[in-house]
Amino acid sequence: EDWARGKKHADEDDGSASWRKRKKHFFILSNSGKPIYSRYGDEHRLAGFSATLQAIVSFVENSGDHIKFVRAGKHQIVFLVKGPIYLVCISCTEETFEGLRGQLELMYGQMLLILTKSVNRCFEKNPKFDMAPLLGGTDAVFLSLIRAFSWNPATFLHAYTCLPLAQATRQAASAVLQDIADSGVLFALLMCDHKVISLVGAQKATLHPDDILLLANFILSSESFRTSESFSPICLPRYNPMAFLYAYVHFFDENTYLTLLTPRSDAFFDLKDSR
Repeated sequence: EDWARGKKHADEDDGSASWRKRKKHFFILSNSGKPIYSRYGDEHRLAGFSATLQAIVSFVENSGDHIKFVRAGKHQIVFLVKGPIYLVCISCTEETFEGLRGQLELMYGQMLLILTKSVNRCFEKNPKFDMAPLLGGTDAVFLSLIRAFSWNPATFLHAYTCLPLAQATRQAASAVLQDIADSGVLFALLMCDHKVISLVGAQKATLHPDDILLLANFILSSESFRTSESFSPICLPRYNPMAFLYAYVHFFDENTYLTLLTPRSDAFFDLKDSR
């Protein structure tokens, strides 16, 4: 099925019969109605549809209320308003309102991981600010997260999965990570795909399971991390939605990778040496 393969079908728009038959749509748009992301179809060709969604939200907000969801036949339309950013899910999958709203929260978190919440200031300066170019090339990240909603329990349990390992093996990995963390790293994670092998944080620093989920999704769906060791700015929305940290990422093999997180933008070579 196309859903499982994660195709975007950019040739579709809201006038396409195939587009209207999709069981689940996700949209991100600005409060001026500019499309930012769409699960299916081309964002620019969906500008009129995005403007309609924006008008619905604005109509309700202007009356002093907040829109959460609308039922239309077998479809449920769920709204999540985050300042100047509107997230919408249109679904006929019979999932609960709470479940769909939680998925929109994660979509918003994934966006913050890439941009931080400070992007809101751009809208304060210019209400017609076009955010889509800032997310250029990240379609695969959002597609991967949306696919995870159908198979990864971490997306609704707000918990992470540990890779089954012998206790001695895990303790050995943790000891190595602790040595690295003691050298000034904020968080050190050793993971196999979406599963945690070991996680160590600096004193009093805690990493929320949602941040682990979104970080792993970003790394695993970005081909550049696999081809060479990388040092990339990322935001952990549950830890601090306003600031970037810097992630050193190194893949040992196709599935196993080390992520070191630091507030220092000049720490690449120090982290490379600690590995």
